[in-house]
Amino acid sequence: MIRLGVLLLAALLCCSPVAAQSAHDLLAGETRGINPRYLLQDPNGRSVTSEDFRGRFQLISFGYTYCPDICPTTLVEMAAILKQLGDQADRLQPIFITVDPERDTGKVLQTYTEFFDPRILGLTGSPALVRRAADNFRIRYAKVREPGSENYAVDHSAGMILLGPDGAFMKKFAFATPVDEITAQLVEILGAYQASPARR
Repeated sequence: MIRLGVLLLAALLCCSPVAAQSAHDLLAGETRGINPRYLLQDPNGRSVTSEDFRGRFQLISFGYTYCPDICPTTLVEMAAILKQLGDQADRLQPIFITVDPERDTGKVLQTYTEFFDPRILGLTGSPALVRRAADNFRIRYAKVREPGSENYAVDHSAGMILLGPDGAFMKKFAFATPVDEITAQLVEILGAYQASPARR
């Protein structure tokens, strides 16, 4: 497994302009028809659904712990957003859903997400449940095996998805959207809703 220190270093590197441009170009198509529902498991094996966070906003990204660049970058940004939100962050549940359930067990995910911020909840599940969640959120992913090796990477959609306190899809932030811009939009959105108590 890639060392977490290396992941953090990768997160600070510039992302691929081609990947970032592709994310922006596909954003409209990726959000069309989103059904923001999932049934997965937390690091302790407890079932978690999107309904468990009613009354809170959810900021969701999909990825995997072996990801060399996009995922650590996204989680560094997610942690920065939480810090910038201050007390307002209590109204938002950050979530990282794996697209590599064969390797990303609950404990692996917990170690990974806590490295960036302990408030980020890692979710996994059976391959079928992960695929269903990804399909619901219009997330595409596929294994890419290295020639002559059992090792593989996972190509996947990037970005962060915001659900409202009623569980409805609100917005997708494209990969490489500046943290300050995302935070400003979240502050505006949060300000339009009355504070709701956390359910979890």
